[in-house]
Amino acid sequence: MVKAAILGATGYTALELIKILLRNPQVEITALTTRQEGSPPIHSIHQSLTGRLDVRCEDLSADQIAERAEFVFCALPHVASMEIVPQLIERGLRVVDLSADYRLKDPAVYAEWYGHQHTDLQNLDQAVYGLPELWADRIPGQQLVANPGCYTSTSILSLAPLLCEGVIEPTGIIIDAKSGVSGAGRAPKVNTLFAECNESLSAYSVGKHRHTPEIEQVLSDISGQDVAVTFTPHLIPMDRGILCTIYPRMKSPTTQAELLSLYRKFYDGKPFVRVVDHLPATKDSANTNFFDVTVRFSKDQLIVIGCLDNLIKGAAGVAVQNFNLMAGFEETTGLL
Repeated sequence: MVKAAILGATGYTALELIKILLRNPQVEITALTTRQEGSPPIHSIHQSLTGRLDVRCEDLSADQIAERAEFVFCALPHVASMEIVPQLIERGLRVVDLSADYRLKDPAVYAEWYGHQHTDLQNLDQAVYGLPELWADRIPGQQLVANPGCYTSTSILSLAPLLCEGVIEPTGIIIDAKSGVSGAGRAPKVNTLFAECNESLSAYSVGKHRHTPEIEQVLSDISGQDVAVTFTPHLIPMDRGILCTIYPRMKSPTTQAELLSLYRKFYDGKPFVRVVDHLPATKDSANTNFFDVTVRFSKDQLIVIGCLDNLIKGAAGVAVQNFNLMAGFEETTGLL
């Protein structure tokens, strides 16, 4: 039985983590953290957990976490994560970090895009990027895995087969991305208030979204070439889901059938990737750990469409995939 802690247990991603882990008979959730006063029971924060989990949320030190758990899901914001992760690693705990603190390998790039100097360079160098569809062989045995972002997972999984097989140009890639409101987190913000976002579609962080360097880094690493993208996110008035419509430039003529075959070969044996013939919609993958992708042509322009649930395959679900690989369980445990 693996004893697991979740840091930052009050958020949407933490709720999904808890629900998935409760389906795993080999996991016991033994610690939940929050900075809220009064040590509230988790079911008072996430009322859907009433009768399912009787653990209080506490403000715990690294020593206290180590006394109760051997594995940690760190669902804290960036910067806060790099403050606690080194302490957990020092105490022998294994960690999946869901923040952005260990995704970008160059600390200067991190400082540029996140506005904060990285303070844990040793673990930054050791962390493995946790996208199992691309690097499942690197994850077992690791002590620290950097969980990918939701926009990045959608974009990377949509483009990796084409770049790795040399079908498209590595530059000039346009990613038009749309996400549900839960992607902004649970903390109240003016732009995610109902009266602000309902019946409205808006772009944000145009030309400066923090996922841009992550997408470029991972795609460059996996394909062995310098990849450059133009990434534009949009807020959609729905609870959950991400859909990316991507416009790469072809190197040579091909057909839709040939490209779908390429995708199916590339993701053969990957249980959570569905290469589909139809046009995928966010409802198809909502509340699941599946990523759906297809391709189309408009005259000579290739269009790639990928979508997933931002809270599950884009966060909690892939975190559990990483945990399963780290712990030696079947990758699909608790996720199907």
